[in-house]
Amino acid sequence: MNPATQSRFTKQMARNMFYGGSVFFILVFAGLIFDSERRIPERSNAQEITPAVVAGKKLWETRNCIGCHTLLGEGAYFAPELGNVYERRGPDFIKAWIQAQPTHVEGRRQMPQFNFNEQQLNDLVEFLRWTGKINTEKWPPNIEG
Repeated sequence: MNPATQSRFTKQMARNMFYGGSVFFILVFAGLIFDSERRIPERSNAQEITPAVVAGKKLWETRNCIGCHTLLGEGAYFAPELGNVYERRGPDFIKAWIQAQPTHVEGRRQMPQFNFNEQQLNDLVEFLRWTGKINTEKWPPNIEG
């Protein structure tokens, strides 16, 4: 082919590819955000939020439980994941474990004794029960967190 008639990649073509690609991927990203936001109500388990769940969440926050534990993958990794602890252990075990702290087992970090009353224990267990029913698409990946 004659070099004079060959098409060349110009700055204008590069600019058009950049802007066109940017717009395309912004639209894809916006679509993913829209889809995620649309699915939140069906996955969040919000219809089961009760005053006890709210009170338990407040205890979780004010006692800084997330400073040691993870909940649905968020938090510190010093202590077990608690997103599915209700399913794994049940309410009686959770209450007994909290009341038995600290265990004074050599070589283990110690969970503090919060001296919760029976209502606070029930509220915290209700919060953990509610958390365990959130559709996390199988997170954590194994039953033991």
